[in-house]
Amino acid sequence: MSKKTNYSYVGIAFIILVFGIIFVPKIIDRINNNDITREESRSKNVSSNESSKSDLSYLEINGKPKKVPEFNFTNQDGKLISNNDYLGKVYVVEFFFTTCPTICPIMNRNLVEIQNEFDSFENFGVASFSITPDIDTPAVLKAYAERYGITNPNWHLMTGDEEAIYKLANEGFNLYTARDETVEGGFEHSGNFALIDKEGFIRSRQDNFGNPLIFYNGLIPETQGVDEDGISQEITILKEDIAKLLKE
Repeated sequence: MSKKTNYSYVGIAFIILVFGIIFVPKIIDRINNNDITREESRSKNVSSNESSKSDLSYLEINGKPKKVPEFNFTNQDGKLISNNDYLGKVYVVEFFFTTCPTICPIMNRNLVEIQNEFDSFENFGVASFSITPDIDTPAVLKAYAERYGITNPNWHLMTGDEEAIYKLANEGFNLYTARDETVEGGFEHSGNFALIDKEGFIRSRQDNFGNPLIFYNGLIPETQGVDEDGISQEITILKEDIAKLLKE
């Protein structure tokens, strides 16, 4: 090895030594004073907050996330229930009536299945609004709840002013509801469910184009998978999305 090479190694070693003497104590001092870890901690906190939020979308109206409209109705136990009673809870919304001969029994059997899936969660609930409030008194709703095995204390079957309920359905949730004597049962209404987060916002997953799906089809039993029209298994999807919101 040449002397020139040796001098090069000596020079490099000297530079490293000087760097260590001058800069390492300063770096250690910055760490001790939290000048570096504060920035790292800030990044970690942001990541932690972001990870606590699921990938579910908000339904936006005019660029603002849509919240559940205010409501105040009487449940199956004769108690007044408002949207504020659901704050802090993840819940599913449906519109139904107890004498419905077609889709309501399917919807509520599926909801009971979901209820049983999340029976250990005190912050999960269901909001069922009757579209025949003149028939569905609290006593009728109570008997219906017992018949279907509705046991979740946060599952309120509600009755009240018909006009207010129809406005809530058609304008508040865009879940179509109307009287129609030409259809079986005399009423026509959506078989969809809406999913609400703990802060009262309507949430759903996105489609392949990044748009919120908004609603979940409540008519397909979980064991069926896909119906004859090719509608995907949305009860399973709904369960998955409820679990996501419960973790937020």
